[in-house]
Amino acid sequence: MTTVCLTFDFDALSIWISTFKLTSPTPLSRGEYGARVGLPRILSLLERHAVPATFFVPAHTAASFPESVRGLAAAGHEIAVHGFVHESPVALTRAEEVDLLTRSEEVLSKVTGVRPVGYRSPAWDLSPHSMQILEERGYLYDSSLMADDFRPYRPRRGDVVTEQGFAAGPECNLIEFPVAWELDDYPYFQFMSRPINQGLRDPQEVGAIWRAEFDYCRSQVADGVFNLTNHPEIIGRGPRIEMLDRLVTYMKSQDGVKFSTLQDEATRRLSALGLAHSISPGR
Repeated sequence: MTTVCLTFDFDALSIWISTFKLTSPTPLSRGEYGARVGLPRILSLLERHAVPATFFVPAHTAASFPESVRGLAAAGHEIAVHGFVHESPVALTRAEEVDLLTRSEEVLSKVTGVRPVGYRSPAWDLSPHSMQILEERGYLYDSSLMADDFRPYRPRRGDVVTEQGFAAGPECNLIEFPVAWELDDYPYFQFMSRPINQGLRDPQEVGAIWRAEFDYCRSQVADGVFNLTNHPEIIGRGPRIEMLDRLVTYMKSQDGVKFSTLQDEATRRLSALGLAHSISPGR
């Protein structure tokens, strides 16, 4: 069985405010496009194919577009944490990181009525404290690391890395769904003059790359997970959403393929490992 997890980082304005530090009208309007145009197109695609998805939503997005986020939850999609204003946790103190995570959970819970149990770092990077904090707060999974491609694994905390060598820390009682730049729409499509990213690739070319990645996962990896990352403001362009539509159609046509939210897939894998009893999502 191959599991397809379609994930979307609904950054909206937050990435421009925090990550790129661009707050003039045009950059902010690019973020608004994600909520205004891209998200409805994604929702239409998911409804047409009757497949669930996971949306990583910064608290700033949920507070700015609450009806859009409530609509995602009402349609049966998972809402997971993606920072407060799309900030990197890498340089935060433990107390600062706990505070941001707590406030993010509160905003998402207030908007959707459901406490999130999944996390993806806006930076696709973590602090030395991140894993332990997620574990302590009862998260089921993280999706920020790259130690595998199609095989979810148990991430570690407390690794020791020096110029003399590497010593692995203990495994956490949660699941890591690895990410990859090869399976993210940003490097292929997003044009940025600061920092420079050429982007603007042909959707057919990118669709072929993603299909090849899926085919390898399906044919070569037992019980693999094809974890695809997209952004409403990027994939929402007409020819790109049509490419994604064709890819979903193709994946659905293959034997032994199912679609799942990351939460449901994490629950399945934790249960198989006998770890479900140690997870407390309401903490």
